[in-house]
Amino acid sequence: MSKMNVLLVGSGGREHAIAWKIAQSPSLNQLFVAPGNGGTETGSDKIKNVNLSKFEDLVDFAVKNDVKLVVPGPEQPLVDGINDYFKKVGIPCFGPSASAARMEGSKAFSKDFMKRHNIPTAAYETFTDFEKAKEYMLNFKGEFVIKASGLAAGKGVLLPETMDEAIEGLKSIMLDSVFGSAGNEVVIEERLTGQELSCLAFSDGYTVVPLPSAQDHKRALEGDKGLNTGGMGCYAPTPIATPELLDNVKKTILQPTIDGMRRDGYPFVGILYAGLMLTPNGPKVLEYNCRFGDPETEVLLPLLDEKTDLVQVMLAAAEGRLDSVYVGFRDCFAATVVAASKGYPEAYPKGLEITIGTMPEDVTVFHAGTKVTDGKLVTSGGRVLTVTGVAPTLQEALNKAYEGLAQIHFDGMHFRRDIGHRALTFLAQKKDTHTTYADAGVSISNGDLFVQKIKSMVKSTVRTGADAEIGGFGGTFDLKPLGYKDPILVSGTDGVGTKLKIAENIGIHDTVGIDLVAMSVNDLIVQGAEPLFFLDYFATSKLDVDVGSSFVSGIAKACVESGCALIGGETAEMPGFYAPGEYDAAGFCVGIVERENLLPRINDIKVGDVVLGLASSGIHSNGFSLVRHIVEKNNFDYNAPSPFSENQTLGQALITPTRLYVKPLLDTCNKGLIKGLAHITGGGFIENIPRILPKNAGVVIDAASYPIPPVFKWLKKNGNIEDLELARTFNCGIGMAVICDASKASEVIASIKASGEKEVYTLGSIVDREATNGGKPVVIKNMETAWAI
Repeated sequence: MSKMNVLLVGSGGREHAIAWKIAQSPSLNQLFVAPGNGGTETGSDKIKNVNLSKFEDLVDFAVKNDVKLVVPGPEQPLVDGINDYFKKVGIPCFGPSASAARMEGSKAFSKDFMKRHNIPTAAYETFTDFEKAKEYMLNFKGEFVIKASGLAAGKGVLLPETMDEAIEGLKSIMLDSVFGSAGNEVVIEERLTGQELSCLAFSDGYTVVPLPSAQDHKRALEGDKGLNTGGMGCYAPTPIATPELLDNVKKTILQPTIDGMRRDGYPFVGILYAGLMLTPNGPKVLEYNCRFGDPETEVLLPLLDEKTDLVQVMLAAAEGRLDSVYVGFRDCFAATVVAASKGYPEAYPKGLEITIGTMPEDVTVFHAGTKVTDGKLVTSGGRVLTVTGVAPTLQEALNKAYEGLAQIHFDGMHFRRDIGHRALTFLAQKKDTHTTYADAGVSISNGDLFVQKIKSMVKSTVRTGADAEIGGFGGTFDLKPLGYKDPILVSGTDGVGTKLKIAENIGIHDTVGIDLVAMSVNDLIVQGAEPLFFLDYFATSKLDVDVGSSFVSGIAKACVESGCALIGGETAEMPGFYAPGEYDAAGFCVGIVERENLLPRINDIKVGDVVLGLASSGIHSNGFSLVRHIVEKNNFDYNAPSPFSENQTLGQALITPTRLYVKPLLDTCNKGLIKGLAHITGGGFIENIPRILPKNAGVVIDAASYPIPPVFKWLKKNGNIEDLELARTFNCGIGMAVICDASKASEVIASIKASGEKEVYTLGSIVDREATNGGKPVVIKNMETAWAI
C-alpha cells in the first residue's frame, strides 16, 4: 500500500482527535494540520502544524506537498466552499460541497429540505422580519425554540421559559445581532421533548455507514443547568439507542437524507451529523451538521477498531466508493469530559500554563483550546482539553476519564462531574425494573393516547343506529330505527395494498385512510346496499400516534361522505414483524339493502342494455406494484413535481384517493333503475364487468367514449405498457360501470347527476357473447387511438 500525505484543516479538539486517529493509519506518510493546536504540535512525528488559513494558500500548499486527501474539520470552511477549491485541482476532499453544507449553514434551508423529503422533524416557520416573528410567538400554542438560521458556533439556539424571555431573546438575535449575520433569519419551531441523540454517519453520496450513537452535554453546569456551550462531555454508544431504534434512524432519517440531497442536486460526501430528539412518536431531527461533532469525535474515533483505516475510509467516501472499504467498531464504551476555562462560555482568560501528568491506560487527552508559547503549553480557548476513557462498561469509561482529569491542572479549570448521568440512571432503572411490554417494543400508553386523539374523529361519523363510541370490546349498531321491511345485510372487506408504500415514502397518510373505506363501501354499493358501519385494522412495528391519527382522519372523512359510522377497530404494534416506519391496514364494512333491491339482477341483464360509466379519480388502490416498479425503473422521485398534474408532487398525484360512489348511486339503486354495478378495481374492465353478466352475455366498451386521465398515459409511456395490459391492470379512468335498460338510460343518467355527479359516460352495450364477441366477455374497441400517448 502506497503511503500518502493528508491535509487536515482546523484547530479544535475535534481536529486533534481526527489527527490522532489518522496518525495510526498505515496509509499515512505525513499529516499536515492547518493551523492545528498544542496537541497536534506536540504529538506524533507524523503530524506537522502549518500556519495557513486562506483557501488559496491551502490549495497551493497541498499541490506543492503532494497532498492526496483533504479533511476539513470545522463547519465554517465547508460552508464557505473549501471543497470546491480543492475539486478544481483534483484533490479529493472528505467533506460536502458548499451547496450540500447549507444543511448546516442555514437552518431554514435544512428545515425546508426535511419538509420536502418527509423527514421527521418539529413543526416550524422561518422569519426575516422581527415583528412577524414576534407575532408568531405570541400566538404559538405550546413551548417553542428560537434558532438563528446561520452558523453560531453551536450557541444559536434559545429555549425560552417565558414569553418575555422569548421576545428578549428574539430581539438579541434579530435586532442586536448577538450572532452576527447568522441571526438575519430565524427558525421558530415547536419544542420537542425527550432525550437527545447524536447520530453520525460516513457517506459518499449514496452509501450510509452509521457510527455508534452518542449523547453530549450542552449545558455548562451539573444537572444540565447553566448556559449552552459547545459541549461539556460526551459518551458512546448510548444505552437508550437500541438496535431497532438505530435501524429506524438509518431507514427513516439518514438514508432518506442522503438520497434526498443527491436527488436535489447536491450529493453529500463526508460526515452527516443528525441531532435527534427521541420523542414519544419516534426520533425527529433537531438539526443537521455537515461534519464531525465536538466532543462527539473524541468518543467516536476511539471506538473504531484496529482494522479500520480512517484514511482509506475518508478517501473512499470522497471518491464515491464507500461500500468498498471496511468500517468496524470496538465492543466497548468511550466517555470524554471537557476541561474548560473559568468563565466559559462567556469571557475567559487565555495564556494560562497547563500541566499534564501521566495518563492511566486507555485514557487519551485531546487538545482543543491550547497552543505552545515559548516552549510552554498554555490555554487559548474556552474548551481547553477533553479527556477520553475507553472501557468495557460506561461507568468504567467515565471513571477512567475522571482519573485522567485528576492529572491535569491550569488556573480556574472547571469541568462537569456528572457526565453520563442520564445513561447511568437509565441503566440503573433498567436493572432494577421488571420486564414490561414496552421492553418488547409495544407501548400501551401510546395506544391509549392514540384512542384519545381519534375519539373526536369517530364521533364525527355518528349516524342513525350507531353511537360511534370507541374504546370498548366492540361496536354496536341498532337496525330497528332504519325501518327496513325485508332487509339483507351485506359485508365487504379490503385493504389498500402497496399504495401504502408511497404514502409511507412521502409521509402523507390521510388519503390512504380514505382508500381503505372506499374499497369496502364501493363493494357494498355494487350490491345496492347502504353502508351502515365500518371497522378498521391498523398494524405497525411501532405506533406513531401522529401517523395513525392522520390515517384515521381519512377513514372518518370517507365514512362521513359514505354515510356509515366508524364504530370500532383494532390497532396492533408488532415489532420485528414490520420494518420501522411501515404499517398495513384492512377495513371491514357492513351495509343493508331491501331484498327486492339487491344487485346485481343478473337474470334481468339482456342484449341491448346500456353500459354507463362514472369517472375514477385516478389509479385508485390497485396496480400499485406495477406503478412502483415503473417509478423505480425510471429513477423517478416521488417528491419531484408531477409531470401530469399541476401543483402536486409525483407522490401526491399517485396517491390521489379512491373515489367514493355511495352518494351518487344509492338513490338511483333504491329506485330500482339499475340492473348491475361493477366496481372497476384490479383487473380493470376485463375482469370486473364479467362478474355481473349472465353466461351468454358480453359487453363492448368504446375506449373513445370518455377521456382517459393523463396519469394512465404517463404510466403507459414510462412503463411501455401494451393497451390490453393497461386495461386489465388499471381502471383507466372509469371507477364504476352501471348496467341499465336502454329505455331507462336517460332517467338513470339524470338520477345520478341529481345526486351530484357531473358527468355520466355512455361506454357501450351488452351483446351476445358468442355471436358478437367471439366468446370474449369483454371487447374494448378504439383503444389504440383513444389511449394513444
